[in-house]
Amino acid sequence: MTDLAPPISDADAPASNAEPYSVSELAFALKRTIESAYGFVRLRGELSKVTFHGNGHVYLDLKDDKACISGVIWKGQVRGLAVRPETGLEVIVTGRVTTYPGRSQYQIIIETMSPAGVGALLAQLERLKARLMAEGLFDPARKRALPSLPAVIGVITSPTGAVIRDILHRIAERWPCHVVVWPVVVQGDQAAPQIIAAIQGFGMLPADGPIPRPDLIIVARGGGSVEDLWPFNDEALARAAAASPIALVSAVGHETDTTLIDFAADRRAPTPTGAAEMVTPVRAELMRALADQERRLSAAVQRRVERGRGRLAEAAARLPRAPDLLAIATQRLDLAAGRLEAALGAGVAAHRHQLTVIAARLRPGLLERANAERSRNLASLGARLTPLAQRRIQRLAERLASMAQVHASLDPKGPLKRGFAMIKHADGRLARSAASLTAGEAVALEFHDGERAAVVEGAPPRLRKSAPMASDQGQLF
Repeated sequence: MTDLAPPISDADAPASNAEPYSVSELAFALKRTIESAYGFVRLRGELSKVTFHGNGHVYLDLKDDKACISGVIWKGQVRGLAVRPETGLEVIVTGRVTTYPGRSQYQIIIETMSPAGVGALLAQLERLKARLMAEGLFDPARKRALPSLPAVIGVITSPTGAVIRDILHRIAERWPCHVVVWPVVVQGDQAAPQIIAAIQGFGMLPADGPIPRPDLIIVARGGGSVEDLWPFNDEALARAAAASPIALVSAVGHETDTTLIDFAADRRAPTPTGAAEMVTPVRAELMRALADQERRLSAAVQRRVERGRGRLAEAAARLPRAPDLLAIATQRLDLAAGRLEAALGAGVAAHRHQLTVIAARLRPGLLERANAERSRNLASLGARLTPLAQRRIQRLAERLASMAQVHASLDPKGPLKRGFAMIKHADGRLARSAASLTAGEAVALEFHDGERAAVVEGAPPRLRKSAPMASDQGQLF
């Protein structure tokens, strides 16, 4: 589409030849002209009226002391910005100038944004730190204590730098334990997202999985400029460090360097090597302390035994001797033994006298009279029981005979003695009807005195339907 030609003034052409523009034609012609002339611009200014729309776009004004231009950052570009747009922040932006015909307004479509200097970065950092502090993200009460004897330590850092070598060397010297390294980049736009993923990844490791779950995490990086360490000032990274389910130590830069993750971590180390020393005890010192505790425990036990032995000796000295304790009891036993022999003789003599007296009163006639009396009682009782018993026995005999007759009548082999026979199939089943037999089937004929084999010939006879009986009665229906 070609641009519109310049308008012809009334003095140059007759009124009848002046072609009028529509408002849309003029607006879009201006839009094309501005976009072709300012397809790429780089501006420096202060942000104001920053508005984050619900659809993800950002609307703002970029101004200096004399002018102001509206700006738009589309949702797809917001995530890639180097800084978060905030009112009052001085930035350098790149983009293209265009117009918004609906309001006759020109604006810049921003594609990149960076702070205008270190001062702007630090000012933005201070505002972000104040906001997170107000949320309680840096509250000391929420910080956790580090485990005193870690078995597994997770390290999030670059796998190629000197930092990881220093940490591994220091841990091996002090407290040899298992170290799990999660490699990340520690500088540039991808640093913060990778470190966030590493913190969350360590937190999601199961306790009994193939990769051991760390007891604590160290996020480490060597020194650098403010711009180099800027990824560790990312708001999302600070929130991830504060939300880590595992205790986290920040070891970013040198001792004088301070980043946002230092405030969100459970503990800040001045250097990566200092972090390794902070989270690990010295094994040799622990061994010496353990040996000292063992010596002190052994000495305490020995002193306790000696005190007990002394108290036992004192108590034993106050106890009487065993012969003295048994002397009185021994004397009483001797006296009782001396009296026992005479008492036994007297007792035997007394019992012998009692036996003689009782035996003198016993005569055979007394026993015979008692036996005769019992015999008479038994004979009288037998005379009374005999008729009852006979009647009882007779009734039982009649009942038994009746049951024997019923049993004989129910005996399936009884009819065999009268000339009948039972027909059985080859498998022993009883043939109950002629229809159950087939021609050529081998059967067994059982008689009262044995069995004979037989073969069925011919087909079973068909049952003929009986003719209805003639009746001389009339039909009722």
